[in-house]
Amino acid sequence: METVVSGIRPTGLLHLGNYFGALRNFIKMQDEANCFFFIADYHSLTTHPKTSELNMHVKNVLVDYLAAGLNPEKATLYVQSDLPETTELYLLLNMLSYLGELQRVPSFKEKVRRQPDNVNAGLLTYPVLQAADILIHQADKVPVGKDQEQHLEMTRDFAQRFNYTYGTDFFKLPVAYNFGNELVKIPGLDGSTKMSKSDNELSCVYLSDDPETVRKKVMKAVTDSGPTEPNQEKPQAIENIFQLMKAVSAPETLQFFEEQYNLCQIRYGDMKKQLAADMIAFISPIYERILELRSNNDYLSRVARQGAEKAHESASKTVRQVREIIGIKSL
Repeated sequence: METVVSGIRPTGLLHLGNYFGALRNFIKMQDEANCFFFIADYHSLTTHPKTSELNMHVKNVLVDYLAAGLNPEKATLYVQSDLPETTELYLLLNMLSYLGELQRVPSFKEKVRRQPDNVNAGLLTYPVLQAADILIHQADKVPVGKDQEQHLEMTRDFAQRFNYTYGTDFFKLPVAYNFGNELVKIPGLDGSTKMSKSDNELSCVYLSDDPETVRKKVMKAVTDSGPTEPNQEKPQAIENIFQLMKAVSAPETLQFFEEQYNLCQIRYGDMKKQLAADMIAFISPIYERILELRSNNDYLSRVARQGAEKAHESASKTVRQVREIIGIKSL
């Protein structure tokens, strides 16, 4: 069985874009592969999150993952900082990473441009920590978006460099896992092409939003005065409404409003009311599970502890073998 590794930064609550973008596919993958899903709290430290918020964000991500359908009995779900082997491998891989290549990473150069007063070493060596996260479990595949493809290529470079330096074929060279047609791009309610809390908090529908909040957000979605010609091409904001309806509504519902639009008879108020109702129905099982889990700290602690123990079995074997290959031995 292939091993798949993926992580998510604990930067806040998960929204519908996260669900359709990757989380839904993670749920499917846990039945098909040996999956390690981790909450990347170490990675988030490059931006110096508030102490009072970091643990809360970690908990929220864990709750959202579980509520959406990840099963800790099938997949290994853990918090990055609960696995000390990752930091040891990170240190060892840093010895094979070079300043020039790390400085050339586009995402690093962009961060330097955007936050010149916070160019820390963790930001520079971010790809090395990502490589440690992946190689610690000898991953075969890594689900990545376009913005992370270069980091995965660097992981392959570090693995090859380790193998070459020490005359071994120990590390696998993980490949990108692309969900292809299974990925659904969820647009924002503000007319943007992608649902993102970094652009506009109100454009996102979170998995933890209560029904009234969902309804209010959807009813404020950007629209226009309506089509003036039959079969008119939809502006981006209107296309967004239809894309959202395609994700959560019945096919016949979508078809009805498509016909209304093409006949220049559409009433956006009616469409948004229907979209809100369908979105609430779609989210409700997850939302109710989130409420249940948030108050069950004993269960959440048990899941995190169990995940760390399972991850440790895999990681400790890797680090032990890496130490032997390098020549680090007790006297």
